[in-house]
Amino acid sequence: MDLTALVQPADTKILLVVMDGLGGYADGEHGTELEEASTPHLDRLAAEGVTGLVEPVGPGITPGSGPGHLGLFGYDPERFELGRGALSAAGLDFELRPGDVAARGNLCTLAPDGTITDRRAGRIPDDVAAAIVNLLQERVRLDGAEVFFRHEREHRVLVVLRGDGLDERVTDTDPQATGVPPLEPEPLDPDAKRTVELVDELDAQVRTFLADQPEANGLLLRGFDTHRHLPGFAERYRLRAAAVAIYPMYRGIARLLGMDVLGRPADLDEQLELLRGAWADYDYFFLHHKGTDSAGEDGDRPRKIAAIEALDAVVPRLRELAPDVIAVSGDHSTPSQMAAHSWHPVPVLLWSERCGRDEAERFGERWCRAGGLGLRPTKDLMAPMLANAGRLRKYGA
Repeated sequence: MDLTALVQPADTKILLVVMDGLGGYADGEHGTELEEASTPHLDRLAAEGVTGLVEPVGPGITPGSGPGHLGLFGYDPERFELGRGALSAAGLDFELRPGDVAARGNLCTLAPDGTITDRRAGRIPDDVAAAIVNLLQERVRLDGAEVFFRHEREHRVLVVLRGDGLDERVTDTDPQATGVPPLEPEPLDPDAKRTVELVDELDAQVRTFLADQPEANGLLLRGFDTHRHLPGFAERYRLRAAAVAIYPMYRGIARLLGMDVLGRPADLDEQLELLRGAWADYDYFFLHHKGTDSAGEDGDRPRKIAAIEALDAVVPRLRELAPDVIAVSGDHSTPSQMAAHSWHPVPVLLWSERCGRDEAERFGERWCRAGGLGLRPTKDLMAPMLANAGRLRKYGA
């Protein structure tokens, strides 16, 4: 249902806390990372509120971060599509022009036989990665198209092609696996054939210019996209919205929706300072926590648990701001057993003075399964958040 006609103003504040890749699954030896983490403050929110599970796209569908976040903001990810390239460009304030083609790149490590040994080049330090990206910007030249390389963070790179007759309908070169060679780009439409040829040439030059690098000697591309327009968050919900995120991609999706992106925080403490400083000026706050996903993707179970516990430790400081509604969830699941995104439902809790209570006393997948929110699409979470904030009027007579 389109909520726009039901939205009404109110003097209330909503806080959405997103632990990226939060979800996981229990196995024969362990509970999920969230279930085994020590989370007394999140458990208290769960005990005082209602819990459930959300599916970012649908049963059995493994989402990317773009669809996962669009759902959290109430946008149907099957209707509104965003590639990683467009998100990265927005996060770096790189203005995509109509006709540009953008992709998210990973600096990677290739073995002598051309197979991938590390998709993230050992999570190469920012200063080393930035120097490599600058080298590529200086040396790579394509016939008939400009190419732009911009460093994001660690191994992440934005790549933009600009020229006539480009088409974003190109398959990824990142197989999202090790021990195999990068994929050959393929056109998803005949009009994308020239773009594929450019991507092939770009890849060949990158390998040549990075051949002497010890770790970052290749580049994997995914999420080809072009300039996009999305209906604004303020138009849909009549909310003054602000985002506090460290990584460019998540700043990018917030910016594309018209949210104000606050500062350039380096850690969770700086994120909370920005939140506190802007609290009087906005109705809705999106706080993004990346560490859970990075650890899950590395298959590092203890580090993912530690990242969950780090977020839990700041919950009292978040509650001191006196939000009227608090929602905590993730954009998707990243089980450390899989070291990748997965289709597993994501735990969610919703807290307010009038949301009621269910029987959950802890925040974790198996307790949330019996929670009052049930199992629902992520995009449907926005309505109860607005309702609990007194921002939806009655439907019908």
